[in-house]
Amino acid sequence: MRILFLGDVVGRSGRDALTTKLPGLRQQLALDLVVVNGENASHGFGLAPDMARAFLAAGADVITLGNHSWDRKELIPHMEQESRIVRPANYPPGTPGRGHTVVTVSGGRKALVMNVMGRLFMDPLDDPFRAVQTVLATHRMGAGGAVQAIILDVHAEATSEKSAFGHSFDGLVSLVVGTHTHTPTADHQVLPGGTAFQTDAGMCGDYDSVIGMQKEGASLRFWRKLPGEKLAPAEGEATLCGLFVETDDATGLALRVAPLRLGGRLSQVMPA
Repeated sequence: MRILFLGDVVGRSGRDALTTKLPGLRQQLALDLVVVNGENASHGFGLAPDMARAFLAAGADVITLGNHSWDRKELIPHMEQESRIVRPANYPPGTPGRGHTVVTVSGGRKALVMNVMGRLFMDPLDDPFRAVQTVLATHRMGAGGAVQAIILDVHAEATSEKSAFGHSFDGLVSLVVGTHTHTPTADHQVLPGGTAFQTDAGMCGDYDSVIGMQKEGASLRFWRKLPGEKLAPAEGEATLCGLFVETDDATGLALRVAPLRLGGRLSQVMPA
């Protein structure tokens, strides 16, 4: 299975880059599955239903969220109806929406996509490791299993926590990829057990910014330590940042992994 995971989409700049470039990327890379983290799409905070529909129409198969899942309240009833939007699975029982979903791709193959939120320097949610373990207990991967690939989006602040996820579930999932810090790390690799890993996929947004927000107002908050004007997304050309993974349908494990950076200010990298 050929999979593309795209990191946090930030503001209009990120949305425009995604909806413009994703259709061509699906064809160029012969993608079977596209997963997009959309939790910062609406002015940097949350995801509006019309934006979710636009991402799906452009070629995303699943949209994952994070700590801004509830910033756009109108998304909550939409999440109940749209199974392709996934919020962190370690929210307490009874929270709206779903923490994982199974989608069907070409050839009738199935992929499980799961989203969890870390607890270091984040909201004190339920244990994300046990949340993943619970879902994996009923979703075996590979030719004889219920799904042919499993993608895990770990929305977390600490690199150590995301790294621990990679090693904890190495050999049990196709991909563990971090989101939330909006900066692409240079550690993409296939772990010893066959799971593709990257600490953070980076963002789809304007990198002439402070993690996607206009740099002047964001920087002043560090200088003054006083509440300032509401943060606003930077509006320059966005770089699409993500990770390409090719998996073996017989095992679900990764055959290769490569970063993707397209457009904007960062050095350009396309999977071969």
